[in-house]
Amino acid sequence: MNFNKEIDSSLNLKISDWELDFYSRPIIESNGKKRWELIICSTKSYKTEDIFFWSKKCPANEVNSVWLTKALNEAISEARKQGWKKPSKVRFWRSSMKSIIKRSLEATSIEALVSRRTYDLLDRIEFLEKEIYPKEKGYVRGVLAPTFTSKMENPPQPLPEAVRGDALTMSEISIGELKSAEDWPMEFGDIFPIQQDLDDNYLVPGLRLFSRDRSLALSAWFSCLEPIKLVINKNQLILEASEDDKWLVTDLSEKDANILSSKFLENKKNSFGYQFISIQSTPYIEKFAGFWILRDIELIS
Repeated sequence: MNFNKEIDSSLNLKISDWELDFYSRPIIESNGKKRWELIICSTKSYKTEDIFFWSKKCPANEVNSVWLTKALNEAISEARKQGWKKPSKVRFWRSSMKSIIKRSLEATSIEALVSRRTYDLLDRIEFLEKEIYPKEKGYVRGVLAPTFTSKMENPPQPLPEAVRGDALTMSEISIGELKSAEDWPMEFGDIFPIQQDLDDNYLVPGLRLFSRDRSLALSAWFSCLEPIKLVINKNQLILEASEDDKWLVTDLSEKDANILSSKFLENKKNSFGYQFISIQSTPYIEKFAGFWILRDIELIS
């Protein structure tokens, strides 16, 4: 099972992947320059309720890998003081900053993973955009405060034949069931705590894949995929993943596409956008070869 956090028993340090954003913010500083800011947060898991959050402003004329490397080392030092081990992996999604971020993470011996599976960071930035930045002097609405929208342009690619499985179906599970996912037996996957104040009876849509002989192989492939969310595009069920990948899961009838689209919209309204992907050898076995919790959350432009 691929949990993002655990306790390092030898050093009693908490372990977590990090999520990172290094970009301009909707603030004009007193010198007339845009504010640049590094924001880091740890990825939530069931192993600890603690969250590591760290941010640092960057002078507009120092937006480079030298500054970022120094700031990352400061963050690692502060995390250590708060009882966190240095992360082995950091996720980020801004393609325009890819070179700088990768170079800095390499300098600090941390794996850089370009992935939009940064749900906690997106929540944190949305909070800053709505509740904090508008109250600051120099706040600029609109031009420097991008809306939450994805700019993905890549056409969907069919899932490779080897990972399509024997059968697939769309299904639903309740929020209450999903809250207990930490106790489910699974070989591969990525799960995280569900927002506790959601109604346990709300239903979460998801994709179930079955393969009698290759369920583990399918799960291993999906584990490297960084699955983000399921979407309906016209009459197609699409899986968005990694940085900007789109995978065509299956074609749908117009009726089924409309039904699923309505369920996805209702789910975003009532259930925080949660979704899931499960992989099993058969529908009847009480064990998952793979299980992932997803969220339909928009990407900051």
